[in-house]
Amino acid sequence: MQHTHDLDAIGEPLPDIVSLIASAPWREAVTYRETWPHEYVVIKKDGQQALLAAFCARITRGEGVEGRFFSQARDYLFVGDHKYWTMTECADIDLDADDYVLNRALLYRDRRDFVVRAGDTGRREG
Repeated sequence: MQHTHDLDAIGEPLPDIVSLIASAPWREAVTYRETWPHEYVVIKKDGQQALLAAFCARITRGEGVEGRFFSQARDYLFVGDHKYWTMTECADIDLDADDYVLNRALLYRDRRDFVVRAGDTGRREG
């Protein structure tokens, strides 16, 4: 049975983002290991167009939360123990012209999940 929250704006079923996340080939962002650890997939290179579509569908439906990473504002999607984001707004993504990255980071379960300020670090406490 389909629930209305599982349908997009025109009544089409939304992709199962949890399954897409679980099967994606996440890789560590090694450059940021000591500062802001996270993982990423490269959408076209890794064949993750369906995952990007599911992410953007949810952002477009208002399921994202605006957050700040220092001076940068962007929409984050919280799923399970991670938050997900792109560096390009979904409305501006053009897969015919370019490739894009979808990032994810483990939640801190503190303010840094929503706002990162000067002096903050990506280190986990405890």
